[in-house]
Amino acid sequence: MPPRPPAPPRAWQRMLSGRRLDLLDPSPLDVEIDDIAHGLARVARWNGQTIGDNAFSVAQHCVLVEELALRLEPALEPKFRLTVLLHDAPEYVIGDMISPFKAVVGGGYKAVEHRLEQAIHLRFGLPASVPAAVKTLTKRADHISAYYEAVELAGFGAEEAARLFGRPKGFPERLGLTPWPAAEAQARFLERFHALDRLVHPATT
Repeated sequence: MPPRPPAPPRAWQRMLSGRRLDLLDPSPLDVEIDDIAHGLARVARWNGQTIGDNAFSVAQHCVLVEELALRLEPALEPKFRLTVLLHDAPEYVIGDMISPFKAVVGGGYKAVEHRLEQAIHLRFGLPASVPAAVKTLTKRADHISAYYEAVELAGFGAEEAARLFGRPKGFPERLGLTPWPAAEAQARFLERFHALDRLVHPATT
C-alpha cells in the first residue's frame, strides 16, 4: 500500500478575536478591525531599526500616511481616506517586509498581499480594486512618510533619503516623529478607523 501523501502545510492563522484567517483564500468574514489594529500596532517598520524605546509601528505609519494624503488632496472622499488608512493592513498577518527583501522574494509575497487586501476592502465596504489615482496618491503619501521616518528615526541622511524616497515639496523640514507605545498606536489607529468608517457608512435612522 503506497504511503499517504503528506498533508498540505497549514496556511491559516488564529486571531485573538477567534477568527481563523486563511492566507491562501482569505474570507472577508474572517477579517476584524480589532485584529488588524492589534497586529499593526506590534509590527515594526524598518525591521525595528529606529531610535527610541518603542518601535515605529505600521499602525502609526498608516495614521501618518492618511494625514499626509489628506494634505495632498484635501477633497479626498472619506471612502478613499479609509482606503489609504488601510493601505498596509495586510501586514497584520504577513508582517512588514522591507523593500529590499521583497525584491529577493519576488511575486509570491505580492499575490498573498493582494488577496488579503481585497478581503479587507470587501469586509469594510470598500472597492476591492483601488482606483489608479488613489493608488498614486497613496504611494506619494507613503514615500513622504518614508522620507521623514528615514531621516528622523531610521538613521538616514537627508540626501540619501531624498534619493530613495524623494524630498517632500511643500512640507516642513521635519515632522518631529516620536514612536508611540503599542497600546497608544492601537488606540489611535482604531479611533481613526472608526471616525472614517462613520463617514463612509453613516448610521441610518
